[in-house]
Amino acid sequence: MKQINLISDTITKPTKDMLDYMYAAEVGDDVFAEDPTVNRLQEKVAQMFGKEAALYCPSGTMTNQIAIKVNTQPLDEMICDHYSHVYQYETGGYAFNSGVAVNLIRGEYGKITAHQVEAAIKPVYDWLPITKLVVLENSCNKGGGSYYTIDEIKPIKQVCDTNNLTLHLDGARLFNVLVETGENPKDIGAQFETISICISKGLGAPVGSLLIGPQDKIREARRFRKVMGGGMRQAGYLAAACEYALENNITRLKQDNDRAKILGAEVKELPYIQSVFPVHTNIVIFELGNGLQSGEVVEKLKSKGINCAAFGATMIRFVTHMHIGDQEVNEVIQIMKSLY
Repeated sequence: MKQINLISDTITKPTKDMLDYMYAAEVGDDVFAEDPTVNRLQEKVAQMFGKEAALYCPSGTMTNQIAIKVNTQPLDEMICDHYSHVYQYETGGYAFNSGVAVNLIRGEYGKITAHQVEAAIKPVYDWLPITKLVVLENSCNKGGGSYYTIDEIKPIKQVCDTNNLTLHLDGARLFNVLVETGENPKDIGAQFETISICISKGLGAPVGSLLIGPQDKIREARRFRKVMGGGMRQAGYLAAACEYALENNITRLKQDNDRAKILGAEVKELPYIQSVFPVHTNIVIFELGNGLQSGEVVEKLKSKGINCAAFGATMIRFVTHMHIGDQEVNEVIQIMKSLY
């Protein structure tokens, strides 16, 4: 049976051209900052976002956790939406690694506003954590791939500047956003102190994320990467895949977004679907009706060759990516129509 894997865009595998590029990479020891391919990737990404430096890491969780660490002190507090990946899916690392509290805001589909941020800032008392960091996620995974435009970010940045807060971007799927908005990465970079980007999702590299920011914080980030076990040796083979992805795979992300929108529109019309989150990028989240439970439906879809993720008791997530073409989208639609 043909398998159509919509569980995540993290399941993408390198193409032959990417593998050839990896095989030809010049490598060294990155712990000593002597891997030329890693160094070139870091310089490329820093320049792309108009920042001084970048650091290559094994995962987006690591880049986010390092960002929290370099931007806070123990007993500080970070503000984020209650759907944020740094809160939902990073094992409480903000507390474990950085000793900070979290102040959750209930935004709309994972997006918070400047007014909400301002209202959440704590007064300075001995018995309260010090509000220090604001984290935005763009696009927001649990919010159904929703995204901020630069015009929506700027007022939040203004609140942060006025109140001496640091602004970090979890940009795991940022390039899915940029192909929709057409915005310049340098304009995004100007709004944030630090940015995390992931290359191993829709861009198709097998491993790797980068933390981008000012030189002093990236220098400090190297130490935290090491203590977290992220110091790699001949990492250039992996960095080469990221380099290839950034050169060749950004514009095609628009196809993933468009296919997700087609899926979302079709799923919305099914009688057993109660609602679908607005589809903005490559994520489709829908809620089941008719008393159906997500576990039951996920297993039924799996038996018909569709792999996807339960996103709660009655919610399911589809994620499109480079291995999902028009044919796969049409097959998913037909199977969904015949499911109940």
